[in-house]
Amino acid sequence: MKRILSLIMLFSPAMVIAEPASNIAWTPDALNFVKQGNSEKGKQLASSCMGCHGEKGISSMDNFPSLAGQLATYTYKQLRDYADGKRMHVLMNSVAEGLSEQDSADLAVWFESLPEAQNKVKMQKLEKAEILVAKGNGKKIIPPCFTCHGGNGQGEKQDIPALAGQQIEYFVNTLTEYKTGARHNDVYSRMRLISEQLSEEDIKQLAQYYYQLRK
Repeated sequence: MKRILSLIMLFSPAMVIAEPASNIAWTPDALNFVKQGNSEKGKQLASSCMGCHGEKGISSMDNFPSLAGQLATYTYKQLRDYADGKRMHVLMNSVAEGLSEQDSADLAVWFESLPEAQNKVKMQKLEKAEILVAKGNGKKIIPPCFTCHGGNGQGEKQDIPALAGQQIEYFVNTLTEYKTGARHNDVYSRMRLISEQLSEEDIKQLAQYYYQLRK
């Protein structure tokens, strides 16, 4: 019996590490499922989201993300990750648990259809952020941000979010959560590994940089 318990303890860390960061697998069927989401039903469901994410998907609360124009696949993944407990937030976990997969797809398509916020901020020179976005940091093995998030912060492919116009406080909190490991639903630990190499000033400048990219 002692030997069995010893074996369980030996392999437990490996089992924890092997647990997937997300239950979403982007198969052709999954991509098509989200693409076929019903925007009108999503609009109806979104009436309960306005308090935090704004009437038109543009949040007026600094610690909640704007969702207008966000990639549907990314929003869908986050909702399912909240529902599965792969991403933690007291409010969003309870909200997402009440959504079906179809509800999540409908909401995601609706938010993607909304126009992004218009730029009403004065552009600032943010040298550290500009270097990280365009060149990355070879010494710290940080790739340029644009290679994944696009030259205009528009997001790319299935699970890489649009960043342009995102709320500054939410952006900072997100990267900080990746940095500390509090958030861990990034596939292959991509953002955790990158964020660990970023200073607080790097994160603040990146947040301001992408906020300024509002259309």
